[in-house]
Amino acid sequence: MSAPVATIVGTAPATESPRKAGRIVWRDVAAEAKLLLVGIPVFLWTIIPIYHLFLFAISPKEQAFSGQLWPTNPTLRNFEVVFGQKHYFLNHFWLQLWNSLVIAVATGLITLAIATFAAFAISRLKVKGGRTVMNLALFTYFIPAAFLAVPMYRTMGLYGLLNTHWALILAMVTIAAPYSIWVLKQASDKLPLELDEAAIMDGASPMQLFRLVYLPLMMPSIVAVGTYALLLAWNEYLYAFLLLSRSTDITLPVALGNFLAADDSPWELLMTTGLIYAFPPAAIYYAFKRYMVAGLTAGAVKS
Repeated sequence: MSAPVATIVGTAPATESPRKAGRIVWRDVAAEAKLLLVGIPVFLWTIIPIYHLFLFAISPKEQAFSGQLWPTNPTLRNFEVVFGQKHYFLNHFWLQLWNSLVIAVATGLITLAIATFAAFAISRLKVKGGRTVMNLALFTYFIPAAFLAVPMYRTMGLYGLLNTHWALILAMVTIAAPYSIWVLKQASDKLPLELDEAAIMDGASPMQLFRLVYLPLMMPSIVAVGTYALLLAWNEYLYAFLLLSRSTDITLPVALGNFLAADDSPWELLMTTGLIYAFPPAAIYYAFKRYMVAGLTAGAVKS
């Protein structure tokens, strides 16, 4: 018994030498250093504009362009003016914020409904011609959205939808839907077909298959697509500027653009309003960040 034991012991892998272990440690340190060299400039490039936006928001008017890293007399007066609608450019601040919210939520829900049913029909039901329609819809992205603004304006005018929220909602759905369908279709293709076959063998109808099998498994991608469409409409300016004109109907981004029309623009109020307007999408993104990453990359890599 001693010979086999000796053989086994003799063939046991030797531990790594200190020199090799040191090289591995230095290699890891070098990799982290490279990441920091790239990450720190990117972080600063991103955070500096946000920091200056915040500085404007807490600075008095006379110190807005002082160039200081921190105002001498920081104040919350600008927030009081914005929330209290105490400036003629902000007479309808809360109504315009509500308009932005209604249009963004409606765009997200309608886009989600269209994309979910379309992706289910194309990927799971194998509707004839479905892939061709999806590819034709994606083809619209070869044309810059700005070039489609005037045709969209004329179309909404012909149907009597100008200066209504539906004009902007339908325009945003038109822009968001093709990409949303493609994302959900790619994610749906990864689901095992055996699940559908098992449900059909148990007597499930297409709607039961959609409700009981498809929706629960697709929830991360559905949340990601809905968030994408909502944020797209929330930040839209060009189409909102063209399709809406009344001060009680416009969205807050268009109202912010009116600040630039004045000879003596109240920059501190403009930046304060912009900072307030940035909070909801930031909160939405961080609330659904896990779904955004998982959903928007679903189907990107096939096993």
